[in-house]
Amino acid sequence: MSDAPPLVLTVAGSDSGGGAGVQADLKTMLALGVHGMSVVTAVTAQNSRGVQGVWELPVDAVRAQYRSVVDDIGVQAVKTGMLASAELVETVAALLADTPAPVVVDPVGVSKHGDPLLAGSALASVRTKLLPRATVATPNLDEVTQLTGVRVVHEADLRIAAEAVLSYGPEWALIKGGHLPTGRDAVDLLTDGTEEHWLRAPRLDNRHTHGTGCTLASAIAAGLARGLAVPEAVRRAKEYVTGAIGAGFALGAGIGPVDHGWRFRH
Repeated sequence: MSDAPPLVLTVAGSDSGGGAGVQADLKTMLALGVHGMSVVTAVTAQNSRGVQGVWELPVDAVRAQYRSVVDDIGVQAVKTGMLASAELVETVAALLADTPAPVVVDPVGVSKHGDPLLAGSALASVRTKLLPRATVATPNLDEVTQLTGVRVVHEADLRIAAEAVLSYGPEWALIKGGHLPTGRDAVDLLTDGTEEHWLRAPRLDNRHTHGTGCTLASAIAAGLARGLAVPEAVRRAKEYVTGAIGAGFALGAGIGPVDHGWRFRH
């Protein structure tokens, strides 16, 4: 009998279309050789055209899922995604406080299609309860603005955004600059306030990018569970997600997903 692979837990919403959320997280974890486990926080009716409905799970159900996994199986890294409400954010933050494992917080605010996935009333809880638990926080530019009020227009603004996010207490901030309209490269900044790592990848001409943020955060968590230092975990995760974006495929009538299994097929 072989030893179990590294153990990673995702705490996130379900995407019925399979491109983002828990489904993307588990596919990413499988592709990167770790054992993925899940705590479902909300169920969405979702497809390539958008989110048609969201149903939060009761706090007791979220807490029971988390304790069931962590108390019996254990975890070597945790990734959080869609938490929907202040009550869920605070519940998950309290659970993370008792878990001695690195945490990747993807502060999901809106979907790829612009659908809100986090109540406005939950933003204060994300700032004061969840971000202080993060080993790495991975906001995109819209989420940076939502959380801090900082608007990133130029590449140099990524530093200002990172400082603002770090002020809420995560160890590292990864500011994802993929939505910046300038340049041929997609530029991200990873920093802990002292070290800076600028990560560049070619900007790919593919509109099928559903699930990019979930996939990146899960890939970072997979690297941390393997014992990688944060900069190396992020570098490898960016490499993986760049390949997944390049292989993204059409699905339905709207925006298709990234290809989590691209390394198996290319």
